[in-house]
This record gives sequence, structure tokens and C-alpha cells, in this order.
Amino acid sequence: MSCTYSSLCSLSAISISNAKQFASASHSNFKPKIFCSVGGTVAEPKAVNAAEPLLLDAVRGKEVERPPVWLMRQAGRYMKSYQILCEKHPSFRERSENVDLVVEISLQPWKVFQPDGVILFSDILTPLSGMNIPFDIIKGKGPIIFDPPTTLSDVEKVREFIPEESVPYVGEALTILRKEVSNQAAVLGFVGAPFTLASYVVEGGSSKNFTKIKRLAFAEPKVLHSLLQIFATSMAKYIRYQADNGAQAVQIFDSWATELSPVDFEEFSLPYLKQIVDAVKLTHPDLPLILYASGSGGLLERLPLTGVDVVSLDWTVDMADGRRRLGPDVAIQGNVDPGVLFGSKEFITNRINDTVKKAGKGKHILNLGHGIKVGTPEENVAHFFEVAKGLRY
Repeated sequence: MSCTYSSLCSLSAISISNAKQFASASHSNFKPKIFCSVGGTVAEPKAVNAAEPLLLDAVRGKEVERPPVWLMRQAGRYMKSYQILCEKHPSFRERSENVDLVVEISLQPWKVFQPDGVILFSDILTPLSGMNIPFDIIKGKGPIIFDPPTTLSDVEKVREFIPEESVPYVGEALTILRKEVSNQAAVLGFVGAPFTLASYVVEGGSSKNFTKIKRLAFAEPKVLHSLLQIFATSMAKYIRYQADNGAQAVQIFDSWATELSPVDFEEFSLPYLKQIVDAVKLTHPDLPLILYASGSGGLLERLPLTGVDVVSLDWTVDMADGRRRLGPDVAIQGNVDPGVLFGSKEFITNRINDTVKKAGKGKHILNLGHGIKVGTPEENVAHFFEVAKGLRY
């Protein structure tokens, strides 16, 4: 590794081996704990076995003792260890395109909190360079697309993505993560959905009004459909590539699809999401696919039509309503407001319990309704995991 792993946790005074001996005597209920320097216990050591990770069992509707838990953006700027690494490696693209750095950053929350899902540290725009769409991610500005396509001839210059050629570091990183984590947690990959990728590309970066992508959709739909098709074919390949190299589930981010009206979602997003899912299921029928679209309350019933295994809810949808609207066949993920992590530990505990109660038993992955926010107290994240991993149905 190019950097040293940073951990905030240390074993309690009793060693694991001694603890096992102690437990085998008269204290059969004794369980050694790991204590975190930022406060609270965050994980109990578990023997690695051949069983599948808890997250996969939950998604497939198997009997589980508690909901699995991981957090979007669990590796990132709120962690002191990540901040220190950023000082040495200030370029986001370096951090997300260097195998050693990707692995180190992905494992930072794993080593501290032991989540049930370890997600690859990357970006949904990572494939763009390999598709002949030059871009960069600038600190303080976000993504910048240098030559946004606006015509059919521009779109014809966009290449279909071949991940093994363009992003071999992603496959290498996933392979290492799978070995590091074993089956103690599920290794998660992710991709951007076609409409969301097209939005970034056509807008030239982030947007508040999405006027450029909507102008293209409503004035020249043929151009946009051509671009969406390239992204759909490419992202199906990317998901399969991630699965072949160690990802045990893949989340699809359609962050900007909710900028569309329902009728436009059905034209410019839904068919391409379904196409991706259908293509992946042909070769990887058992790979769980998770769909996340922020602000999706108005589209909720349409999301399972994509064929995904899990729909991830944001915090603006009541979990009980979400479960009812989605029906029993699809698993759900979420959906605690990320802002809750700025509250008291008691408040965090209450919101976790409320969310899990409303989700009901089984087919639920506990998560936030969006990514962890910058400035979130690390000790509150530790408390979130401590409470979540102590739950029992």
C-alpha cells in the first residue's frame, strides 16, 4: 500500500483467544467487544465462515437476526484518516484511480466500524475518460466536462465503455477488497444510471436547473436517446465487470432521474435502467442490484419496474409508506436522514429504531437516505453502527 491504514479502534484488555477460553468456562454469554477511541463499541469479532454475507441473505429474503447496515459515503471527508490521506494526495482522480489508494480508502470505515457492506471508493463519472469524454473533478467545483456533446455527430464520437481496458484498477481493487473482507461483509460496486450520466455530460457538470439536458430531451430526443443507449450498454458491461472481479452486489445511482416528470422518466430513464438490469441478469442472475434515486417519492411505484432487487429510499419518504407502496417482492434500503447524525446519540438511536420498525422484518438494508455529509461527527457514525449492529428482530 502507498499509505498506512489508519484505525481508531483497539481491542479490549482481554485478548480474543483469552476471551474464548473465558467464554467456554462458566460465562457462556460473554462476547468480546472492540472499543472505539471515538466512543462506544462498534463491532464484535466474528469467525469467518463460508456462509454468505448478512446483506446478501437479507436481500434474498432469508431469515436474518437483524437488518444489515452500511452507509452511503461511509468512506470520505468526515473521517480524519481520509482527511490526512487527502493532504498527501489532493487530487480526487488520483485517489479514485490508484489501486492502493482505492483499497485503503474503501477499507477505512471497514476497519473502524465493520459495516455489513464495503463499497468501492470511486465515482460514477470514472468511466467517462474511457468513453472519449474528457473530464475532471475539481475541489470546490465538482465535475467538469470539457466538451459537452450537443449534436448527433458529437454523440457519435462517444465510445462504448470497455472496463478491462479503461479502468483495470477498479477490477484490481475489487479483487483485493474481496480478499480483505472475505465474507464478513458484502463488497459493493456501483455505477451511474444512463440519464444521470447524460445529465452531467450534457450540462457540463453539476446543475441546478437541468435546462440543457431537458432542452436536448424535448427538442432533439433522438440525440439524447443515442447517448442514453451508449451509456446503457456500457453500464451493463461495467456492472458485469465489477461482479466478475469481486463485487457481490452493485448499486445503480440515478440521482437526477427525479428531475424528470413521471411521463418523461418512463421515456428517458426507465427503459434504459430496465435494459441494464435485463442484460446483467442474463449473465449474473444472482447478483443483487440496488437502485437509488434521491427525491424519488413521486416515482416510487415505477422503480421496481426496472427489475432491480432493492430500491433505496431517500429520507423524504416515510419508510412505512415506502414499504407499502413498493410491495413485498422488492427489498428496501434506507432511509435515515443524514442530518440525524448531527443530533444527540439518543436522537440517532430513536431514528434508527423508528426506521427499522417501519421497514418490518426482513428484506431491509439499514442505510441513510443519502450520503454522509461533510462535517458529520465521526463518533456519531460510530454510534449509528453500534446501535444498528446491536438490533435484533
